[in-house]
This record gives sequence, C-alpha cells and structure tokens, in this order.
Amino acid sequence: MVNRTTFGLSAVQRQSLVISLTAFFTSLLLIALVSVLILISFRGTAYFWPEPIYTVTGTHQDGTRFSVLANLFDESTNEDVTLKFSDAQHPYGFQIQLSREEIETSLLANESAEIKLLDGRRVLAIPEYIVVPSKPPQPLGNIDIVLEEVAQISAQIEDLNTQHLAPIHEALSQFDKRNVVADAPARERLVASFDEYQKRVEALEATRAEYTLLVSFADGTPFVIPISSIQDVDFVSRLSTWEKWQVAFSEIGVFLTDSPKQANTSGGVFPALFGTVLMVFLMTIIVTPFGVLAAIYLSEYAPNTALTTIIRVSVSNMAGVPSIVYGVFGLGFFVYTLGGSIDELLFSETLPAPTMGSPGVFWAALTMAILTLPVVIVATEEGLRRVPEGLKAGSYALGATKIETIVRTVLPIASPGIMTGVILAIARAAGEVAPLMLVGAVKFAPTLPIDGEFPYLHLDRQFMHLGVLIYDGAFHSQTDGKSASMMFAACLLLLVVVFVLNILAVVLRARLRKRYLKG
Repeated sequence: MVNRTTFGLSAVQRQSLVISLTAFFTSLLLIALVSVLILISFRGTAYFWPEPIYTVTGTHQDGTRFSVLANLFDESTNEDVTLKFSDAQHPYGFQIQLSREEIETSLLANESAEIKLLDGRRVLAIPEYIVVPSKPPQPLGNIDIVLEEVAQISAQIEDLNTQHLAPIHEALSQFDKRNVVADAPARERLVASFDEYQKRVEALEATRAEYTLLVSFADGTPFVIPISSIQDVDFVSRLSTWEKWQVAFSEIGVFLTDSPKQANTSGGVFPALFGTVLMVFLMTIIVTPFGVLAAIYLSEYAPNTALTTIIRVSVSNMAGVPSIVYGVFGLGFFVYTLGGSIDELLFSETLPAPTMGSPGVFWAALTMAILTLPVVIVATEEGLRRVPEGLKAGSYALGATKIETIVRTVLPIASPGIMTGVILAIARAAGEVAPLMLVGAVKFAPTLPIDGEFPYLHLDRQFMHLGVLIYDGAFHSQTDGKSASMMFAACLLLLVVVFVLNILAVVLRARLRKRYLKG
C-alpha cells in the first residue's frame, strides 16, 4: 500500500505537482496553437501585401550573367534567396532559388510595375508607353482611360455574342434537328444575320487588339501586352504605406470575389467560399431536425432498457468513426445506390449519363449530416436532461399533453443546448475535407450550384470547398514565395468562416438562454 510520503512527497506536494504539470502542458498546447494561428495569419496576409520590385544582377554558377526584375523572398535562416522574376524567356513570371553568392546587386526598381493580367498571371516590367489606334503613343498616366475604352469595346463584343449570335446559333441548331435544308429562306436569313454580326465582332476584336502596352525588362528587351488582358498596373516600388494598404484591401476584394487561377496559385476563392457556406447551410438544415427528434425520442419516449443504453453508446461511438469512412459510405449508399435509383425513376432519359447518381452538393451535405448527427444528438439530449422535472409536472398538471409539453416547455428551455450541438456540428463540417472529396467537392467547378437557371439551386452539381482548395495548394503549388501564400490566405479565410458561423450560433444561443433561462 502506498502511503502519503511515498517518493518523498506529501499529499499536498503531489497535488501541487499535478496542478503544475497540468498547467505546464496546457500552456504548451496554447503556445503551439497561438503559434500556428500567428503563422497562418502572417503568411496569409502576406498574399495581399504588395511586394517591392528589385533590379537583381548576378552570375550563375555556370558563369552566365543575369539581370532581372524580381520580388525577393529572403529567409534569414536559409542560405538561398527565392526570386520571382520576369524576363524575356519568362515574361509571365518564374520562380527560382539562388545562393547569396550568385547575387551581386539588388536595387529598388522605382520605374518598374507589377502588371496584373485577367488570367491571374503577373508581369514585372518597366512600362514605356501605350499604343492606341489612330493616335500617337499615350503616356502611362492615361492607362485608366485606355482601360475604360477597351472595357467598353469588350462589353460591345459580349453583347453581340450573347444577345445576337447565341440566339441565332440556337435557332440554327433547331433547324438542324428538324432537318431543314440549307437553302431554305428562313435558314438563309439566319445565316446572313449570323455572318453580319460575326463580322462586327471580328472588327471590334481587331480594334481591341490594337490597344497594347509596350514594356521592357531589366536587360532592355521589349515586350508587348494587350490592354484587353490587363487588370491593373501598380508601381509597387514607389507606393507609400497608405497606398500599399489601398492595394492590399483591393487584393482582398479580388480574393473574395474572383475565381482561382493559375492552378490555384492566384486569383480568388469565391467559388470555394460559396460552396463551403452552402454545404454547411444545407447540412445544418438536414442534421438539426433529425438530431433533435432522435434526442427527444431517447430522452422522453424510449424506455430505460438495455437496448436504449446500447443505442446511446452506439451514437457516442459514431462520433469517433474516421471521417473517411463516412465518405466511403456516402459514395456507396447515397451516390451510387440512392442516386442511381433516383436516376432510374426520374431521369431515365439522360442515362447512362448520371444526374443524381454522381457526387454533388446534396450528397455532400447529407454525408456531413450523418457525420455530425451524433454531436447534435448528444448535445441536445444533455440539454433536455437539464430541464427541471417540476416544469414538466406543472405542464402536465395544467392539462398539457406530452407533445405540447415538449414543444412549449422542454424545447425552449433546452434550446441553448441544442444550439451548442449545432455549433459543434458547424465547426466540424466546415473543416472536414476527406469525405467531401469522395461525395462532391472538387478542386475546380465550372459553375456554381446556384445560378439564374431553373430550378436555380442545382443539388446535383459538384462544388468547390475551401478545405479542398487548401489541400490542392499545399501539395501542388510552390512552397516558397507568394504562390504558397494563397494557401495560407485560404486557411485564414476558412478559420474566419468557421469563427463567424460559430459567433452567429453563439449569439443566437445567448439570446435563447437569456429569453428562457433568465430566471
């Protein structure tokens, strides 16, 4: 038998030791968590901050000299320096690591600019002048005016394509389905109209192509950039601190509203953000009523037998099942079995091409609902247990039925506990990736699940998810420089999304608690 003085420590000393060790390891965990959050925040916000441009000269190890315009990513703990540069061979940017001995000079290039293109690429060069049709070369100060002129031409082209050419093309396809001969008067009139509008489009495209920006690289090599491909021109090396903040906020706006570009290393994350929020919203709508009803049955109706105990234990164990297992279950049962049956009943004319029998946002939301169901059930059941028995007895004494008592007395008081389960479900669903990759989430989706076409909400479509975007960026993008910062920016955004969703749920829970438990 171990006495109180075993190991030379009294009971008070042992208790103090346990408390000290607990506090120590808790502090380590908190420090690690804060460190990770700081790293994500620092690297994520760096994606939006404009990097100055330097004229870097030096000699490669093979003896060849170089002079490039580049962003420098200098890690003090690393013997190499990362350069993201543009030159005649790599006008749209290239990333390389050089030893510090290979770099001779790195001077701030005040005359250089970062030219952002609509496709996500960027050119580091020295702007010379703007070429416009039937006018002398324009100075760089007129870039905004020229961009507006080109935007108007592009709008005219888009209007001709959507308002005229597309309807004519659709009408001609209907003629083809009806086997209308080529020399039919109606078809000939459509073809003539199509040719007329096509010539107008070609003329506008030719005019637009004459608007160009002439730039040069560090070695003096000229390069021509079509104005129609330019999104913005920033002289980042001469920006003041306030102007840098303006550029950063502009980049944040693009990040939140644009689509990913260049293999998810530039552009924005709007489709992924939209898909994440939509999936979580659908999941919440599905899991909340099922979880609450299951908890009500277990707490209020199920007899206290061994079978009920087994069910409760099984529900608790379901929370520990690896998420990938739910993904395999969702793919096999929801997508192939249930979705395939729906296709045979409702969409047989489209077979063998599946409609509901393929991964989509609805099956993803349903799979995540099954995954988070145990959390909602357990939290709701705990909330139901906290309802005083005296309130139930008072309700029965006043003549209320069991259902009326549950709806009007028990559920309002237990609503904070229900919201706790919903909060935990939202937090887990927003961060899961593995099952979603099997049942609907992809790294790139051409269209959103919601658009202007009937039925407006397309539950059969695949969708983008922030977690999948982060996964793709972590394993398929460069690990140095600004290309990796987009991955950290997406991580930061995912944390913000989860935080905002949790805050909304916490505020709602606090209101419910104040309303029903204020006494």
